Amino acid sequence: MTRILSIGEAMVEMSQAEQPGLWRLGVAGDTLNTAWYLRRLLGPDWQVAYLTRIGIGEFSQQMLDFLVAEGIDTADVRREPDREIGLYAISLRDGERSFAYWRDTSAARRLADDPAVLSGALDGCRLAYLSGITLAILPPEGRANLLAALRGAKAAGTTIVFDPNLRPRLWPDAATMCAAVQAAAGEADLVLPSFDDEAAFFGDTDPAATVARYLAAGAGQVVVKNGGGAMAFGGFEGNGEVADLAPETPLDTTAAGDSFNAGYLAAWLSGTDCATAIVAGHALSRQVIRHRGALVPTAVDALSAGA
Repeated sequence: MTRILSIGEAMVEMSQAEQPGLWRLGVAGDTLNTAWYLRRLLGPDWQVAYLTRIGIGEFSQQMLDFLVAEGIDTADVRREPDREIGLYAISLRDGERSFAYWRDTSAARRLADDPAVLSGALDGCRLAYLSGITLAILPPEGRANLLAALRGAKAAGTTIVFDPNLRPRLWPDAATMCAAVQAAAGEADLVLPSFDDEAAFFGDTDPAATVARYLAAGAGQVVVKNGGGAMAFGGFEGNGEVADLAPETPLDTTAAGDSFNAGYLAAWLSGTDCATAIVAGHALSRQVIRHRGALVPTAVDALSAGA
């Protein structure tokens, strides 16, 4: 099977239920969300795997059981006896989300401690996927280990895909965040930023400026998400824009970007061009934001049915 490896932190997710005062317990995390949607979108010839570290407690076991049940390969999920997985809670106001996190000592912060483990997990992968959150949770040595392993995998033929996913609360300061994100983008074959974040922290005036900056950093291809607005792209598939994307009023924007990434990648890996893959990613994201929570099985079903 052709192997995709998603790298990052999966956590316990608490999201508000329809009945006031009640919360739903789930499993989510940006790179896991994308892996989950990719597993549902791709056929059996593809293996979708997840690389992280978890604890040995009940919540960690539930997460591991969930990954197995969802068909995500867990061979690269390692366990830390003295740590547990993180937790976050989603609050919503007019469809927009805010988060509270409990993750400072999560096991996933050690996922890049061992360079040999990273290299072994990446060996033979068709595609490796990570985000700015993956980088943010790691100590500096771990970030260096991960980038070195990705550099080696890229040289061996693995396609590196990076979503900057800028989350300043996870970083010591904005300058450290921006420097680390630029460095990772320079190692990537494909970068999938979100324009509102990029404008806020890099001062980009429009999506085309985001494309130009990441290409100058060394990225091979850049596709800029734009909250339902016109999307710019550029790089080895040429430059362009996809406009007139169907609008959607969100119930919950959780995993909007993560699901777009999965829809885009699934289409792109099947051989479609960049513009067509953008339309596919947008279509999945529209379905996801009609529902609460990060992982929405009915969104994929609706997409398959042409809704």
